[in-house]
Amino acid sequence: MEIKEVQKIVDDWIKQYGVRYFDELTNTAMLMEEVGEVARIMARRYGEQSEKESDKNKDLGDEMADVLFVLVCLANQTGIDLEEAVQKNLEKKTKRDHSRHKDNEKLK
Repeated sequence: MEIKEVQKIVDDWIKQYGVRYFDELTNTAMLMEEVGEVARIMARRYGEQSEKESDKNKDLGDEMADVLFVLVCLANQTGIDLEEAVQKNLEKKTKRDHSRHKDNEKLK
């Protein structure tokens, strides 16, 4: 699935089931909330915090999908073509960091 397709699927879903997009500020707050849920799982499952019983059945993939969904909503609302933005971002990173990580002794 291409990113453009994801953006259209989310837009169609919102129109069919969501009535309308929440405003951008609400969606930004929701994005932070969803990222926090991913961070909680990561810290407890892969980090040094102990995992609570209530966290053990949390689906990390589902939580990541929640992050992506809200991010796509924000992109749709603000007219961002995420596919184009990712391509430009990778070009920027490649130009800026083409040897930076290969030359980093900490990564060897």
